Amino acid sequence: MAKALITSALPYINGVKHLGNFAGSLLPADVHARYRRQISDETLFICATDEHGTPAELAAAEADIDVFDYCSRQHEAQKDIYRRLHLSFDHFGRSSCSRNHALTQHFFHRLDDRGFIEERTIQQVYSPVDGRFLPDRYIVGTCPHCGFGRARGDQCESCTRTLDPIDLVAARSALSGSAALEIRPTRHLFLRQSALVNELEQWLGSRKGWPHLVTSIARKWLSEGLNDRCITRDLSWGVPVPKPGYEGKVFYVWFDAPIAYIAATQEWADVDPERRDWRAWWWKATDVEYIQFLGKDNVPFHAVSFPCTLIGSGEPWKTVDVIKGVNWLTYEGGKFSTSQKRGVFLDRALDLLPADYWRWWLAANAPESSDTDFNFERFAADVNNDLADNFGNLVNRTLQFLAARYDGVIPHGGVPGEAEGRLIVQLDKKLGALRAHHGACALRKAAHEVRSIWSLANAYLAAETPWTAFNKDPVRASVVVRTGINLVALAATVAAPFIPESAGRVLDALGASLMELSWPSARTALARVKAGERINAPPPLFAKLTPEWVDARKRQFAGDLAM
Repeated sequence: MAKALITSALPYINGVKHLGNFAGSLLPADVHARYRRQISDETLFICATDEHGTPAELAAAEADIDVFDYCSRQHEAQKDIYRRLHLSFDHFGRSSCSRNHALTQHFFHRLDDRGFIEERTIQQVYSPVDGRFLPDRYIVGTCPHCGFGRARGDQCESCTRTLDPIDLVAARSALSGSAALEIRPTRHLFLRQSALVNELEQWLGSRKGWPHLVTSIARKWLSEGLNDRCITRDLSWGVPVPKPGYEGKVFYVWFDAPIAYIAATQEWADVDPERRDWRAWWWKATDVEYIQFLGKDNVPFHAVSFPCTLIGSGEPWKTVDVIKGVNWLTYEGGKFSTSQKRGVFLDRALDLLPADYWRWWLAANAPESSDTDFNFERFAADVNNDLADNFGNLVNRTLQFLAARYDGVIPHGGVPGEAEGRLIVQLDKKLGALRAHHGACALRKAAHEVRSIWSLANAYLAAETPWTAFNKDPVRASVVVRTGINLVALAATVAAPFIPESAGRVLDALGASLMELSWPSARTALARVKAGERINAPPPLFAKLTPEWVDARKRQFAGDLAM
């Protein structure tokens, strides 16, 4: 039994996340965590809301509430949505927790003591009207490249160009709207990443199994020269900087946020300290495999900046073994946007359909090798083909036939024949491939293999026709029906990491829990549900999505797309 520590990108606190956020990190992390539990690995799945930084302050100000209260409300809202999406976190914490404050300050002291922190004076925008320095996101104006009128001081959301506040046309404070801005000197602290290049290079060279996307991003940062990073900000919301002369400043959100993985694990252990030890996962944890799931925009911070913090501390912290980075999910040919509410957001998605519809499609179309575009026609076609016609049909026709012909009781009699022998050989290959894809964190390929197992089960029943054999050869029909019931159990078992609610309903109908039906071999898979057991067929698992449903959804979300 191996030990797997699994984390996903921390969802930012301001607002409900969209399908792209879910597809890029949260869902693949959950699928992998569920699979690792299925094969009996000791698994810890940790996440938290990322709560510090400028966007949280701005969102709280816009809502006219205290930033702590704003973050508390948003955390509970996100936590509830992730529960409804069946994310199986062992702990879902908050980066603003006291544990993270203490750990962040601990890392700072370690880095400072070892000579990796340097004080520098930089020029920054100051607003006399607001009486404060303005971080980049507190400055808005017109993008000089595309003319978008609400570009931020760090990036234009319309054309995605990286910006500097001085690039903006008609720059103004996002707080007061004042255009009377000045450039003033201010002191900040820098993490001397340039002094850690050799150690980071050696560490990166020891990492195996990373996707090309991730290694290319990390290597690009190193080849272009690893710059020292400013890790403090002139803000009030965040982890206070424990250094004389830095009162009123906090740490940069990207310095403290990754540390929250450790803090959240500490909180998990605090619940049951007699049985849980956070150090077993993070301190000298050489027996732990640590896997991170991230969108490609988060890769540099986890492949470069956070390792610099851990390595620079000089302490034996666990560093990531595999970073699974993915590309972007786009929406109807455009870009999802949280600030402009463009695209399908998770609360609205759950109002439309149960979680498993979304989980399956996003996993089966994971943006791993390239960006994937979401559109409602493709979504409906795939859901109908995979869930309704393939898996749903397998479950419905098999269990309904059992109910109609055998009063719901799995029949005795007969022994498996050549068809079942061929089936075992085919299933062995598919289960081996599926396990390899899961091991490689290849979500899309794993979903494809699950789909192929569903198709194989349907093909077996179509070829062996138990409904015909029931009258002509009842003994043979009994063998095929028993095999079919076990194929349903197998189909649900391999589907459980992807569509846990639907798979759970099937396994409950078969009298087996998800935990009882762990990862099978092909031969044992066809003999797990025994003759004589009574099965209660569930109602149809999936409704088909009609052209009228698609048209209605396109109209419903057209306003968001047009913004």
